[in-house]
Amino acid sequence: MTYSDDLHFAPDFGRALSFFRTQNAYAPSPLLRLQGPHGQEVLAKDETGRMGLGAFKALGAPYAVARIIEAEWLSRTGEILTPARIGDADIRAFAATLCFVCASAGNHGMGVAAGARAMGAKARVHLANTVPEGFADRLRALGAEVVRSGEVYDESVAAAIADADTSGAILLADGTWPGYTEIPKLVMEGYCVIAEELRREFETSGNWPTHVYLQAGVGGLAAAMAHMIRLNWAEQPELIIAEPEAAPCLKASHLAGHPIRADGPESNMGRLDCKEPSIVAWQVLERCGVRYETLSEEEGRAASDAVGALGVATTPSGAAGFAALRKHVPHLDDDQAFRPLVIVSEGPA
Repeated sequence: MTYSDDLHFAPDFGRALSFFRTQNAYAPSPLLRLQGPHGQEVLAKDETGRMGLGAFKALGAPYAVARIIEAEWLSRTGEILTPARIGDADIRAFAATLCFVCASAGNHGMGVAAGARAMGAKARVHLANTVPEGFADRLRALGAEVVRSGEVYDESVAAAIADADTSGAILLADGTWPGYTEIPKLVMEGYCVIAEELRREFETSGNWPTHVYLQAGVGGLAAAMAHMIRLNWAEQPELIIAEPEAAPCLKASHLAGHPIRADGPESNMGRLDCKEPSIVAWQVLERCGVRYETLSEEEGRAASDAVGALGVATTPSGAAGFAALRKHVPHLDDDQAFRPLVIVSEGPA
């Protein structure tokens, strides 16, 4: 199965970094040093406090919302928006005519809601009935309309697509599929900021990681990180992608040689419980030379408990990279360095 050239991912990560530097809430997330499963030091990029949303997705949808509004303004007025004008009354009045719609099983909806509120736009988030009401309340507190759609995440995605088709709202998904790739690429472009923050820190310290463990649902974060690491990191680590056994859609696609579904039971790694990969993310990972680890429910839970005991409260999804590290510490010669890096991608639900 082949797809068109719209799978190409060439992010303007400098633009993304410049955008966030204009945001009062932005600061690089901390790089912690934790004790690993065999006593070794583990570098941990702590996203649990990112910009008040408590997850790496604060860098994705809010950036995409701003870029989309800039593009809509340009198409309607012929005027290029500068960062200094984003908060102007006429821009906010224009943004108020726009509504962003998405499906969410977790933090993507929070990012869409927060991004829309910051720009003065509307947001509508479709949630499966399995998503806790407490999460729905958090979305409403950010000004989003919440719609319950279906029993599982796939059904809420279908509802969001249908909503956008019938209402004229802007679909802002973090997954990609044939015919829908450009907006999710903006989400991934925002995630590239994490890799740039790390690169700058490692350039200063010289303490480059030898192995990077990246959790994946549809694959947006993992692919953005892998792309940036292969693009401009001075020392190249091994890249390991961690997925739940219940939803190994990227590994299954790798083995099949094309994007495929990987159906399975519901996972406690809820934000990673995605049965179908982003076709853009899959292609990026294929060219970046990654390998895959799958995680049982118990391995995800145990990693969350272990990271929490080290002082960073998270979920099985947030600790999935650490779980992959615990599961597979590589066999090294005595003189080989082992400096693993993990992303603690979210705080407690």
